[in-house]
Amino acid sequence: MYIVCAPDSFKGSMTAPQAASAMAAAIRHVAPSATVMELPIADGGEGFMDTVAAMIGARIVEVEVHDQRGLPHMAGFALADSGPMPTAVLEGAATSGLDLVPAAERDIMSFDTRGLGELMTAAIDAGAKRLVIGIGGSSTNDAGAGMLSALGVRFQDQNEAELPPNPTGLARLAAVDLTGLDPRLQTIRIEVACDVTNPLLGQTGAAAIYGPQKGASPEQITILDGILAHLLEVCGPQARAAADIPGAGAAGGLGWALNHMLGAELRPGFELVADLVDLDRYLAKADLVLGAEGSVDFQTPHGKAIARLCSHAEQAGVPVMIFGGRVDLDLAELPGRVEIFCITPDGQPLDEALRQGPQNLTEAVRQAIAPRACAHRGS
Repeated sequence: MYIVCAPDSFKGSMTAPQAASAMAAAIRHVAPSATVMELPIADGGEGFMDTVAAMIGARIVEVEVHDQRGLPHMAGFALADSGPMPTAVLEGAATSGLDLVPAAERDIMSFDTRGLGELMTAAIDAGAKRLVIGIGGSSTNDAGAGMLSALGVRFQDQNEAELPPNPTGLARLAAVDLTGLDPRLQTIRIEVACDVTNPLLGQTGAAAIYGPQKGASPEQITILDGILAHLLEVCGPQARAAADIPGAGAAGGLGWALNHMLGAELRPGFELVADLVDLDRYLAKADLVLGAEGSVDFQTPHGKAIARLCSHAEQAGVPVMIFGGRVDLDLAELPGRVEIFCITPDGQPLDEALRQGPQNLTEAVRQAIAPRACAHRGS
């Protein structure tokens, strides 16, 4: 048997590589003759860099940048520089993620994405010619102004004085000066893992949909949307057109800045990772695919990594087993030949389930694979 283990992370319990390792250990226990391929997956949020780095043989480079508050902060990028296209993998959440600041201290009006721009500069300094950026999990709503500022763009008031690149500063914006933009970016390929389709403005835009989880009040959401509309007015009609591109509103407008200002391609995170790890090549020779994520629920079929994995497996004609810490989904909602298993024992408290995640996953995979392994040996 050839089995591909392609789990997503279990937030608060285990990373995607840790989950893949737990699954592989279970398979080797009950089916020692099976060939097991560990292909952890991600969709652009927390853990994206580590997951991709493990698969493409990249090394982690740590640098000092600024977090969303402007404080010194250590962050890393993964660099694979042995091939013809040296590639750096970055996470926006590493510099301005929600988890970096306690909920009570979040200030969306003053937070910015400068740290990501500094991280991009460090990656280019290190020789990267391709930047792959996951932008999930942000705490900002600055339309990427902080990132652009770190790359050489200047945001100015009516007296040509430089403004802080956060929403409060952008409210007084009169001009955007691009003359200082790092010229090396013209030769850098940028791909962005972006799993939302929200535009920049309006009722489904960056502020309205994601502002509340970042600490924005209803009044601030209205103000933020107006500030972003003002930014587009200053930048011109092409900027306004780009604001309607699916994903422009991702990460508080970071999707818009990367696409419109830097020419980045916005791609579904799973598809980007699938290309990087050559997923379809492994599925073509697989007898079985194992996927996993923390919660298999109503959100899963709507573009999440596990649903996309099922679609790829269906195209390859391979059955899939899905394992979840919590399961609340009808099988019919996923494409292909799919079985779903809950790894959490009945009655186990949440805190214990999170601690015991790897063990629970290993045991659930053992029980699910054992009958197939026996049948395979008998065939």
